[in-house]
Amino acid sequence: MEIKASATIPYMLYEQVRQMIIDGTLAPGQPLREQELERRFGTSRSPIREALRLLELSGLATHAQRRGFRVVLYTEQEIRQLYLLRAELEAYAIQGLAEHQDLEPLLAKLRAAHERLRQCDPDRAVLNYLSTVRRAFLDVVEFVGNQPLRESVHRLNERCEPLRYNLFRRGFSDVGASASYVGRVVDAIARRDFPCAAAVRRECAHWILPMVLGAYAEEVAARSGGAAA
Repeated sequence: MEIKASATIPYMLYEQVRQMIIDGTLAPGQPLREQELERRFGTSRSPIREALRLLELSGLATHAQRRGFRVVLYTEQEIRQLYLLRAELEAYAIQGLAEHQDLEPLLAKLRAAHERLRQCDPDRAVLNYLSTVRRAFLDVVEFVGNQPLRESVHRLNERCEPLRYNLFRRGFSDVGASASYVGRVVDAIARRDFPCAAAVRRECAHWILPMVLGAYAEEVAARSGGAAA
């Protein structure tokens, strides 16, 4: 389910807690206690509970009877499934570009995104870097006009956000390689070699996945060690 923007208090609370999950302020598996969130945000229980339900719908929180809400804690298998499925869906979108004759509006966006990635310093602007990478492939998905596909990729992107942010927060620095993959996809699309572009997208996922897994394992171990201490 894609969460729609709203000016309501629950949605604003959802956005704040969401960002705390993504940037690691709230640890994987950490309880999301309603009473603590009430004190933190100075609001009543009802909007907090609704915000937590929105987080559950987006895949960033889980709920269990008598245990309440928690920040999602991924298994290695779940991370693999998220990354490889998202790559496969985006590769499917790339293949769908073959049905479109005029790709120049899309290529203009992708080339601009590639240039921003080449010039970006992720140490200073990690969120901008992450959003540019995410937006580039989402532009492809939106261009093909497949709404169910768009909704699926959006949900997968949302679930991957804490993993992506954690990767860069823990020192991933090979931004040149990441930008190079985007550039290769753009070049292949410009040649209308859609199978090649789709294959590069899959290759990129397999390249970065071990780093994502390693960074997340380090994060969980560090938080678990701190809790034990």
